[in-house]
Amino acid sequence: MSEQPLLKVDSLEVTYKKAIIAVQDVSFHVAEQQVVSILGANGAGKTSTLRAITGFIPLDRARVRRGAITFCGTSLLGLLPHQITSAGLVLVSERDKVFPNLSVSENIAAVGPSRWSASNRARREELAYTYFPRLAHLRRKEAGLLSGGERQMLAIAAAIVCGPRLLAIDELSLGLAPIVVQELAERLLEIRREIKLTLLLVEQSAGLAMRMADYVYVLENGRLAAQGTPKALAENADVQRIYLGANNGTRKSYRDCRAAGGVSSWS
Repeated sequence: MSEQPLLKVDSLEVTYKKAIIAVQDVSFHVAEQQVVSILGANGAGKTSTLRAITGFIPLDRARVRRGAITFCGTSLLGLLPHQITSAGLVLVSERDKVFPNLSVSENIAAVGPSRWSASNRARREELAYTYFPRLAHLRRKEAGLLSGGERQMLAIAAAIVCGPRLLAIDELSLGLAPIVVQELAERLLEIRREIKLTLLLVEQSAGLAMRMADYVYVLENGRLAAQGTPKALAENADVQRIYLGANNGTRKSYRDCRAAGGVSSWS
């Protein structure tokens, strides 16, 4: 692994409509071939952080107000999404995962840099079907007619065709049955090992985030509330109460715990 983080985010602040602060003073890094999860409840600032990193934040009428984002030592600020994708950082979005009116094969053929040769493109497209054999049997089916799990599978396959060095996935588990999530998680980790891929996962599911990751960052109300290895976080009583629901069936917020004298970060 390289000593320099593959992705480094420093003091990130994201605002919507020039007034609403969605992310404030968030810093983290992702090392080469590491699996990092950003965990938090709905509205914690996870997606805003991810869309800022991947260049999509202007589409949401938002902007990076301050901070730095570097990938492979190069600043990503001001770059367009396709430029960031070409640099090797590819997003699987929570929304608009696939082109619903195109077939599975057309969705996969639609991605990837235009500079690729026909043979290179064909090889990469076939690789998608190798990683997700189920898609090979659905090549002619319209993506809008796929199940939720199949659409997620297609979105990941299309992203891998782009040749990512770092694959960022927003809400892998959202709306999917646990058995489907387990299958996708296992396949992703296999692919990661096979092609030495780095993964950045944004998740509401604490179980999935902790199970897949080497390191976890927890966001709440747009700020970094906790961080650490899954083992360290799972063994911490405050984290259990706040994020894992181990509080007699109730779930406290980080703010509640802090007001009661709780810890603000863990490592």
